[in-house]
Amino acid sequence: MAGRKRQRPAVGVIGLGIMGSAMAANLLRAGFAVCGTDIAAARRAALARAGGRACRSAAEVAAGARLLLTSLPSAAALQAVAGELAAHARAGTVVIETSTLGIEDKLRARRTLAARKIVLLDCPLSGTGAQARVGDLVVYASGERAACRKAIPVLEGFARAHHYLGAFGNGSRMKFVANLLVAIHNVSAAEAIVLGRKAGLDARTVVRVVGDGAGGSRMLQVRGPMMAARRYRPATMTVAMWQKDMKIVRDFAAGLGARTPLFRASAPVYRAALAQGRGADDTASVCAVLEKPSRTRRRRHG
Repeated sequence: MAGRKRQRPAVGVIGLGIMGSAMAANLLRAGFAVCGTDIAAARRAALARAGGRACRSAAEVAAGARLLLTSLPSAAALQAVAGELAAHARAGTVVIETSTLGIEDKLRARRTLAARKIVLLDCPLSGTGAQARVGDLVVYASGERAACRKAIPVLEGFARAHHYLGAFGNGSRMKFVANLLVAIHNVSAAEAIVLGRKAGLDARTVVRVVGDGAGGSRMLQVRGPMMAARRYRPATMTVAMWQKDMKIVRDFAAGLGARTPLFRASAPVYRAALAQGRGADDTASVCAVLEKPSRTRRRRHG
């Protein structure tokens, strides 16, 4: 009927952590019916309060939607969800896999699902949790082209942009390249703010003025305010979780024989943050690591 509003498809979200909960919230605001699940009851309850339908399992989510989003913390979680969906999801279901995981782990899940005619797409995200909350994400989509086309309305419901990159796995390859830069730019933003403070400059002014010029970066823009305020919670990416992503990029580059000197130089700063008990803090807390005088410096001047 002319003028009748087109009904949006139901979307299932499996994994309601920092990214998954933000995607679910944006999809709800965009008019999608959202059902979702997470191992944490508090996250399921939060989805229900936001207007979604909380489910107790991936199987229950699959019963309510043919388009599913997965946002999972580990390869083991992905394999467990793939097994459950293979047993319960209907043929033709499309699973938009957004986690940052190894390509071989995603290929294994893809094979599990393909045996039941369920399509898995490799669609990792570029953006922090804070960006996810306001829909400022970019999706690196890869896999079966027809399924990617079917997923576009969903991607547009929670992301600012999406790029189709071809064969399955290319989305993850692009994500690893992006994460290499995120790792470096986050530490370089912290280093610049620490230098500015040492020079007597206001950290908020450093973020604003440097960010307006050639020295600016998205990490300075996004995480610089946290560094300037010395407030690292709530985290948009925890230091502990980031260790997983760092290892994936390191192994990926090593497997290709690619030299990554700046990425490798950034790694000890993140490990120091973890060693200092900042595992639950945002990765912006590398600024606190760089502000702390080194032992060598204390001995020399003590």
